[in-house]
Order: sequence, then C-alpha cells, then structure tokens
Amino acid sequence: MNRESQNIEWKESWRDDYFKWISGFANAQGGILFIGKDDEGEVKHLPNARKLLEDIPNKARDILGLMLDVNLHSEEDKEYLEIVVEPYPFPISLRGKYYYRSGSTLQELKGASLTKFLLERQGKKWDAVPVPNVEISSLKDETFSFFKSKAAKNNRLASEDLQESNQELLESLHLYLDEEKLLKRAAILLFHPKPEKFITGAYIKIGFFESDDDLKFQDEIKGNLIEQAEEALDLLRTKYDNAAVSYKEGVREEKFTFPQDAIREALLNAIAHKDYSSGIPIQISVYRDRIIFWNEGQLPENWTVDRLTQKHPSKPFNPDIANTLFRAGYIESWGRGTIKIINACKEHKIAPPIFSNNPPDFQVELIRYSEGGLKERGLKDELIQIVLYVQANEIITNSEVQKLCEVSKATATRYLKELEDNFIEKMGTTGVGTVYVLKGLNKGS
Repeated sequence: MNRESQNIEWKESWRDDYFKWISGFANAQGGILFIGKDDEGEVKHLPNARKLLEDIPNKARDILGLMLDVNLHSEEDKEYLEIVVEPYPFPISLRGKYYYRSGSTLQELKGASLTKFLLERQGKKWDAVPVPNVEISSLKDETFSFFKSKAAKNNRLASEDLQESNQELLESLHLYLDEEKLLKRAAILLFHPKPEKFITGAYIKIGFFESDDDLKFQDEIKGNLIEQAEEALDLLRTKYDNAAVSYKEGVREEKFTFPQDAIREALLNAIAHKDYSSGIPIQISVYRDRIIFWNEGQLPENWTVDRLTQKHPSKPFNPDIANTLFRAGYIESWGRGTIKIINACKEHKIAPPIFSNNPPDFQVELIRYSEGGLKERGLKDELIQIVLYVQANEIITNSEVQKLCEVSKATATRYLKELEDNFIEKMGTTGVGTVYVLKGLNKGS
C-alpha cells in the first residue's frame, strides 16, 4: 500500500478547499490526491464519487486553469477517486495565492519564498534580477583590480578579459544587461562598496562564545562579497583561532584548532549559496572546540545532506555570484567544496564536519574534541579518553580500548557501544577485523 508522501495525499471526502493541494502538487513535482481514503490509506465509500468525477475537472479548469486526470476506482464495492496532477512549468495560483507541496506538507508561498518561486518559473535566479538607478561608475575600482589579480593568478580568465574596462568585464561575467543598461543584483553584491544600501543583511557576523549564552567578542564584516571573504578569512585565522606555535628542527610550525582549508570552504560556501533575499546576515559562531557557519539557504530540490558527503554536481543557489567567485579562484565549479571540507578535517585529525539543512537554515559545524568540551557534554573520563584517542589516531580497536582504559574486553565493548550513537562508528567485519572511527569519517572518500 502506498503511503502519504511528497507525491501522495489521502482525503476521506472532498472539499473545495483541497484545490490548495492540487495547486501545491502542480507547483512542485506533481502528485496524486486520493479522495475516499482515510489517513491509513483504507478505502472509505465516497457516495458522490460519480458526481465529483465530473465536477472536480470542471472546477479545476475554471478556478486553476488546470486540466486534471480524474479516475474512478472501486474496491470491495467502495468507490473512490484518483486525481492525477502533473507538474506545471508555470505558476499555478488559487484565487491569487500560491501553494507548494514540500515533503508531506502544504505551504503557502509568501514574501521572499514567493518571489524566488516566481523567478524560477521564469527561468531566472534572484541574483540575476536587474537593479535600476545604479551606475557602473558607483562600483569600486579597487575591487575590480583585486578581482583581476586573483583571476590572473588562478588562470580563470582569458588574458584579454584582464585588460577590459569595468563594464566589459561585467559583460564577460554576465553581470550587466547591455540592452537594458542595468546591473544585476550579483554585480551590486560583488563590486559595490556598500551593497547593504540595496540588499538588507548582506554582511557577515562573527562571534566568539564561551558558551551558547556567553558572547565574549564579535565583529561585523561589511563591504562587497569579495572584501567580506578576504576580511572574514583573515579574522578567523588571526583573531578567532590562535594557532599553537612549535618549532621542529628550527622551523616554525603553526597548528590551528580547525583546518584552514575547511574554514575557507565553509565560509565561501555560505557566501556563494546564501539566500540574500532573507535580509539576514551570515553568522559564524566560534567556540573553543567548535565553529558553526550558518546561512539562510537550502539544498537543491530533493537533495539531502548525505549527498554532500559524496561526489555531486554543482548546483549553485546564486549562479552569477558563484561564477564570479569561481573566476577569482575562491571556489570550485564541480561541487567539490564539501568533499574538500571532509578531507581537510581528516588530514587535521578532527571530527568529520556536520552538515545540516532544516529549511530555510543551512549549517556547517566543525568540531575539534577536547577534554573540557567532552566533559561539558557529560562524558565520563574513560569515554573521553577513547574519543580523544580516535581523534588523534583515526582508528581504535577493542583491544586498544582495553589497554587504554585498563579494562576487560566486555567493558571495552560496552564503552564502544555507548559511544556509537554520537561519536564513533564501526568499520570492517565483526570480530578481529573491526575498527572504530569518528562518526562520519568514512564518508566522502
């Protein structure tokens, strides 16, 4: 028996209010609405099924402008209807309101979500919308020069492009609509000295926290996106993560709490994929043993965070912004950013990154387990020993736990079991070949 899902909905009887569901299916991936089934999918006799068989298609045509496929079915002499809704390439509204099927829920689209939906139905992205009354001369010459130097260093622009005027460069980057003589939003964000004049919340906040409710110091980073990227990376390296300095054979070595490659990729990911229509800044929360990058945004439709831990195509939320950042060498164009974060954490011998997406929030968390941090989580000393050992050595076996904690095999097995839910996971065959790694560490290889 099919269950209610992204594409299936059951209703015991018909109400005209259910045209909302039909609109929602049409605006999403399509779906099937069964009339005459209860919440468990059991058929309940629909006494007016034959009348509805004619009424529903006619009303859908008149109210929504949709042609529906409505089928009559019978099961054990109980009649019910199957309404098949195809996905539509243009927006479908119900009396001026737009609905969208997401997961097993129905949402009315409003504000920024509605604007984004309508733009996408026109084949456009938010960052490609033109902005009137902004001259190219108001953009920042220094940022153009810096961009050209970055692009030249990374060989991602043709040599002739590097000699172009600001306007010609914008045209090459598809940031200027020549016929309309208008700059795109992406151009404002990337090259204007004060993009916040046009786009609310287009900046970055960084804060250092002793605990969730104890903010010690913070910074707000403003200017265009290229300036924000440079300043934020510098602050995160010099102010928010003081490297431990050591000398090996007379050579100075710095050991940062978090891998710099992972920080760079997480920051640029937030800048490139943020939903700038939200009006909310990117927020970076730094703790002694973890750092959280948060931005308002979401994954491509039907993606889960597990997709980010393996090779995947590049589907930027802001294609024009992403293309410019790629040309400057800030990001890759092959969807490798999250894989690079995972690999950087492996090389730095810290816990694997945690990606989470609870629309409209997207978050990347980097964790470097420490004794103090694990105690705050309520772990007892023996378990802390195990987690820190795995972080330093990548793997641990049952016999190594026995030696490390000076316990029996049975106790070592119990310790490992206690840690399996949140901290470690098993690899290899059961028995002698079994090893344990930090949770998630075997992904993205």
